[in-house]
Order: sequence, then structure tokens, then C-alpha cells
Amino acid sequence: MVHQEPSGPESAVSGHGSARRAALVLVLAIALVCGAVAAGILWRTGARADREIAAHRHRVQATTTARSEDPPAAVRPGAEPQSVAPAVWEYPDHISRSGPVHVPPRTPQGRTVTIWVDDSGAPARPPDTTADLALSAVAGGTAVAGAAGATAAGALALVRRSTEGRRLAAWEREWEQVEPVWSGRLRRDSGPGTGDV
Repeated sequence: MVHQEPSGPESAVSGHGSARRAALVLVLAIALVCGAVAAGILWRTGARADREIAAHRHRVQATTTARSEDPPAAVRPGAEPQSVAPAVWEYPDHISRSGPVHVPPRTPQGRTVTIWVDDSGAPARPPDTTADLALSAVAGGTAVAGAAGATAAGALALVRRSTEGRRLAAWEREWEQVEPVWSGRLRRDSGPGTGDV
């Protein structure tokens, strides 16, 4: 059995479909590569910054001097509610400090809690966990992938529109040459006195 390639309108439609698939694959590849590169850069940058922060963060034990205040009613979705309580702690080297610290809700007076402090002994944000770094890297990589994909899709759409316009203009020129022969009509530039036989 001999396989015949489609010709005419069917081949044009098939060609359009395969060109669209190729363009989609190209856009996805660009988006994935850009997203992966961005995620890698964000991971390395975040890990380096976190190591620098972690070098200046210290875990110490603090003792609450009063019952904790309830957390505010509006808490960011997904965030664990945290209360604040006055506490005392020592850092560095037996230097006594005091101030409000974040504690779990309903922490009673006299409870020992672990807090993070900076080199001067002031309460500070703890270093990011590996999960925090991964989440930031993935979120940033996803955003870059989306932006790169949208940019690539827009560029391909512009190229396609320009190519389509040139192709249609070429078809129009070819039709002007073929149509008079095909239909049997005289071309505008043919007729008596033009030298056509």
C-alpha cells in the first residue's frame, strides 16, 4: 500500500496544526528554562543571604513575666497566630535583657520560651528554613516562567502575524497571475493593441 501525503487544503491545515504545536512547544521550553534558571538563582541567593543572617542569629531561652496578649483578630491566611508577652533573657554573656517577644497563644507568666536574638541581644526574625527557601525559589521561578512564556507567546504571535501577512500578499500576487488563465477572462493589461494573441 502506497502512503500518499495530503495535498491542497488538507495539507495546509495539517501544516498549521504542526506549526502551532511547534510554537507551543517552543514557548513551553522557553518558559521552563527561564523558570528553572530563575529558581536556581533565587535558591543560591537566598541560601547565601540566609547563611549570612544565620551567622548573626542566636537562640536563647526567655522567661515570660506576664501572661501573653491574644493575637489580633485578623491573621494572615495560612499564618500561625502569635501572641506577644513581656519576657526577660540574657544575651550576650549574662547581660540581662527584657522586652516583648512572640509566644504561642495563651502562654502563661513564668513560661520558658525559645526566642531568636541578633548579635546585640535584641529579638530578631529567625533564619529561613529550607522549606521557606524552596518555596521562595519555586514561587519566583514560577513567576519568571509565566512572564517568559507570555513574552515568548507575544513575540511568536507578532512573527506569525507578519509571516501570515506576507504569505497572503504572495498568494494574492500569484492569484492575479493565475486567475485570468484559469477563468478565461482577459487580464486588465491584456486586450486589443497590447500585443497579446
